[in-house]
Formats: sequence, structure tokens, C-alpha cells
Amino acid sequence: QVQLVESGGGLVQAGGSLKLSCQASGRTFSYYAMGWFRQAPGKEREFVARIMWGGGNTYYADSVKGRFTISRDSAKNTVYLQMNSLKPEDTAIYYCAAGKSPATTRVAYDFWGQGTQVTVSS
Repeated sequence: QVQLVESGGGLVQAGGSLKLSCQASGRTFSYYAMGWFRQAPGKEREFVARIMWGGGNTYYADSVKGRFTISRDSAKNTVYLQMNSLKPEDTAIYYCAAGKSPATTRVAYDFWGQGTQVTVSS
């Protein structure tokens, strides 16, 4: 079992920045990938970014490429999502997730955090 707790969401003006954190605990040894997803009201939950624990390989959705950076601190069992140049369309609940493969589909992830709200005003 893996427990994930997100933090760092909030209200930011367009063009601003936020850094989200995801603290992992429990049996994390077999979960090699950590992903960030987001879901806006009335929309599907969509992939944002993922990182591999071991080598740090990263992958981003086209919509956030160049603006968001995913990183991890293995010593702290924590994954981060640095969000810069935020746009109103980034407004969503952001979730972190743990999986066993490099996949970017939500069904590939077994454990999910509670979500943290990010609101970007115009």
C-alpha cells in the first residue's frame, strides 16, 4: 500500500507560479513512477507529467511543456510539480499518483492522493 498526500495548491494570478508537493509513504519500493494529473469541473482527468523514481526520466503533456517541471527528492519520498507561467486553463484539482510503469494513462496508476485545488485568475 502507498499513501500520497498533496499540498501546495492555492489561488494565483495568471503568469504566476505555484509549487505542488506530494509526500509518499508506505510500500513504495515497487512503484517506480510518479505522475501528476489534473481535473477541471466537467472534464476528464488528464495527464500532466510523470517522473521515474530511479533515473528521474520525465515526460510532460504538451499543454504544460516548457512551463511545468516535475522533480523528486528520493531522500524525502517527495515529488514536486513546479508550475510557472500559469494560465486560467490550468485551473483544476491536481492529483499525484503512483504506478509501476512509465505509462501516462490514469488507469496505469494504482494509488492516488486526495488532490489539491489550483485556481488561476485572469
